[in-house]
Amino acid sequence: MRHLIVPENLTAAEVEAIFAISRDLQEKFVAGRRDALLPARVLALVFEKPSLRTRVSFEAAMTHLGGASMFLGEDSGFASSRESITDFGRVLGGYVDVIVCRSRSHDTIERLAEVAGVPVINGLSDLAHPCQALADLYTLRQEVGRLHGLTLAFVGDGNNVARSLAVLCGLLGIRFVLAAPRGYHFDTTFRRHVAAILPDAEIDETDDPAAAVADAAAVYTDVWASMGQEAERAARQKVFAAYQVDEALMARCPDAVFMHCLPARRGEEVTDAVIDGPQSIVIPQAANRLHLQKGLLAWLLGHAG
Repeated sequence: MRHLIVPENLTAAEVEAIFAISRDLQEKFVAGRRDALLPARVLALVFEKPSLRTRVSFEAAMTHLGGASMFLGEDSGFASSRESITDFGRVLGGYVDVIVCRSRSHDTIERLAEVAGVPVINGLSDLAHPCQALADLYTLRQEVGRLHGLTLAFVGDGNNVARSLAVLCGLLGIRFVLAAPRGYHFDTTFRRHVAAILPDAEIDETDDPAAAVADAAAVYTDVWASMGQEAERAARQKVFAAYQVDEALMARCPDAVFMHCLPARRGEEVTDAVIDGPQSIVIPQAANRLHLQKGLLAWLLGHAG
């Protein structure tokens, strides 16, 4: 049994296998086919945080594949004093075939995976967002035609999305550059971890956005204050003011695409002119969450189409 808790749970070959299944299912979807690869399978979505793309794309994905899904919020008692994660996970795993968990704490998802007895997928934690990063690179390949040898520039906080992208870029031979203010780069523990598991990965850090995007095939940004950091928003707005992705920055890489995991705070990390402009692929990027996650579910549950 496999889980997807962090991107490094996958090998490069397994990422390519998921991409291949996703591409096949996407092509069939465009042609009007929705092959029921997972009939009568049940997906549980256990969420502590708000969601549009992750929740709806997974629910739609399971429906397209012939299965069913159920959303469990606070009323389920998850991660509360009502019962332990161990009891919750063991019971839930007896009802469903796969669990997507979106939690405030990465440790909670890891503990759930230890006891559930079914595949557990990280739908976002404070540490990682592997489904987002997989869909991002799947989209980038569609737009550019290849991945190996490209440069992806992430302008903003070294957060869960940036960490997940950095690992996947390392797996797939993409140079990753993080442009962030000092104090908001990757921490030492993460850098040592990546160096240990991906010694050949090209992961660079700078405090100069212009230098970061110089050779980029994609420029990526995210909100400056993620969920759970709302109290830091005002302070972060000042620190990150010089890291807004605007027309002037994108003009330095006219052939690059612009990416954002959404939701965006327009006028902060990105201007309207960029996110709605000709270089932006944020809507196809969001749409591909559905197709990538169909491929991921099919792969995890043993159906290659």
